[in-house]
Parts: sequence; C-alpha cells; structure tokens
Amino acid sequence: MAYDEYLVERLAESLKRRGVVFSNKKMMGGMLFLVDDKMLIGLNKDKATQKDRMMVRVGENLQEMCMKRAGCNPMEFTGRSMRGFVYVDPEGFDMDEDWEFWVEKALEYNPEAKRSKK
Repeated sequence: MAYDEYLVERLAESLKRRGVVFSNKKMMGGMLFLVDDKMLIGLNKDKATQKDRMMVRVGENLQEMCMKRAGCNPMEFTGRSMRGFVYVDPEGFDMDEDWEFWVEKALEYNPEAKRSKK
C-alpha cells in the first residue's frame, strides 16, 4: 500500500475537528476514509509519477465544477473512469484552504452516496 502517513493523519484530524465519525480501510492501493460505510475520501500515490494524491467522492453533479480546480483530474480505476470521483494532485490540496475544500465537498455528498456492496 502506497500512501503518506502524514497525509492520512492530516485527513483524520480534519474529520475529527468536525466531529465526524469515520472508519478507514486499506484498499484501492491506498487508505480510504468511510463515513456511514460509504467511501468519503482517500489517499494514495500515483503509480506513474509517485506523487501523493487524494481520491475524493464528490458526486456526479459537482464533478464538472471540481474539474476546474487546480490539480483535479478524473478518477480512473482499472482502466475506466469512475463517475462522481476525482483525483486531486498535491498542487490542489497543499494549501489548508484547498485541503478543507475537498474534505467539505466529500462530506456534503456523503449523505446522497450509495453504500458499497459488501
């Protein structure tokens, strides 16, 4: 599993500060954070560049708007694009205000998200 432990702790602290009850799970090549048993946001490394990146579940309605932000790209997993999910490279989350933007967008969408099949 390839992910930065500092970023995992930073994400956990962002969620704790908001009083969010969450769990985390190693999968998709990184560390995922779940709220209500639904993927919220995750961290991994891009295999091609070895850069850290966020995996953010923003929903299909916000995906296009999010794609206009610095460092945001479509999330492709196993060769296909995942609707409602984006990857965010470090230039899109290094600043605290950008980091918090992504956490907020993921939390806003979470109540609408469907649970993963177990």
